Amino acid sequence: MEISRRHFLWKCGFATAGLLALPMRSVGSGLLEPADVAPHGYGPLLSDPNKIVDLPKGFSYKVMSRTAERMDDGLLVPGMHDGMAAFPGPHGKTILIRNHELSPENITRSPYGERNRLLKDLGDEQLYDAGRRKTPGLGGTTTLVYDTRSQKLEKHFLSLAGTHQNCSGGVTSWNSWISCEETVVRAAGSIEKDHGYNFEVPATDQVRLATPLPLKAMGRFNHEAVAVDPRTSIVYQTEDREDGLIYRYIPDVPEKLAAGGRLQALAIKDSRSLDTRNWDRGPRIVVGQNFAIEWIDLKNPDSPSDDLRLQGFAKGCARFAAGEGMGYSQGSVFFTATLGGNRRKGQIWKLTPSAFEGTPDEHRDLGHLTLFMESDSADVLDNGDNITVSPAGEMYVCEDGSGDQYIVGITQSGALFKFAKNSLNDSEFAGATFSPDGSTFFVNIQSPGLTLAITGPWQSRA
Repeated sequence: MEISRRHFLWKCGFATAGLLALPMRSVGSGLLEPADVAPHGYGPLLSDPNKIVDLPKGFSYKVMSRTAERMDDGLLVPGMHDGMAAFPGPHGKTILIRNHELSPENITRSPYGERNRLLKDLGDEQLYDAGRRKTPGLGGTTTLVYDTRSQKLEKHFLSLAGTHQNCSGGVTSWNSWISCEETVVRAAGSIEKDHGYNFEVPATDQVRLATPLPLKAMGRFNHEAVAVDPRTSIVYQTEDREDGLIYRYIPDVPEKLAAGGRLQALAIKDSRSLDTRNWDRGPRIVVGQNFAIEWIDLKNPDSPSDDLRLQGFAKGCARFAAGEGMGYSQGSVFFTATLGGNRRKGQIWKLTPSAFEGTPDEHRDLGHLTLFMESDSADVLDNGDNITVSPAGEMYVCEDGSGDQYIVGITQSGALFKFAKNSLNDSEFAGATFSPDGSTFFVNIQSPGLTLAITGPWQSRA
């Protein structure tokens, strides 16, 4: 499908926006016409006889993990697969860490089986919130070890337990995954603890549960995704709210997030409390528009009243329309605002940190924010969410809109193509990520909870 520039507003000049920061050449700074590339990406999508996912010719998939399968720790694969990332494992294997966006009431998709009967095998200290053994947190993460050479799953196990609605997260530069709760439910009744935190999960092939330590200094809000700048260990965060903020967390000790730190939110210099959503008929932010940015300290990150975004906006921070997918690459952070734009079909933003990010000298070289793209048609990009990059250096965006759900590819010259279609149902794709060897594209269909391993001629568009 070739997209006319009339329907897709795009500013070129990106390196990559993948969670793994794969290399990609710069393509300049002008607006490119779709005619600069082949009109169909890897070619038209072929109907899948098994009615799971339609892919271009030459590509194939394997369903390598399903909800309710028995895992190596004796528990069951939880449902509601969401954010995911790939890490290099021993002997060339790939370690995947996968989120599960489950609440205590999602008992039919529990890792503990019917009526949570397998919960007896875990001690309270292994779960963040055991729910008085009545309503345990069913969210968390699973870890999978996959051999891309044989295309076989070697082991899988629960790696974070007792949390709620683990939506997305992000990789760190020290080989761990930050898993984010997309909820702000408070302790009450059988729910023993407040929720709305981030948790760190080491990337390991050893069957064990991570210590369920909430990273409270990073803020309590409707977390979605994070990106870590390896230069500084600063963590950038999205908030999945229609009036959300973009946050950064400056750890007191690099690579030690639990040791405490400073929580701030993004503000546009000289434009106090800017609404970036482009919903109103007033002056609109245009694609390619660039802003100098500042960061404003936020008080009481634990936010018992769930008011961080309101506090920040009142102090002058910018407002975004449902921040979701996020990734660091080659000196910049890219993130999606799923409901941004005049048609509320989504935006992608590019945040370039200061050379002195997080230091007293930051004023000497302020960071910048650019509206990277904006969709005004569901046929082009319907509420882009997770983002990653292919071995050929092309961005891939998982849709989270209505009706048919696609993975949309974006070439280096700014043209779009449909790479995959969910032919099973209208559930979203989530957790897109590539194996470290670049051979395999992993992605989830959130419901009924499938993880796919996709292979094919990636180099044909290199």
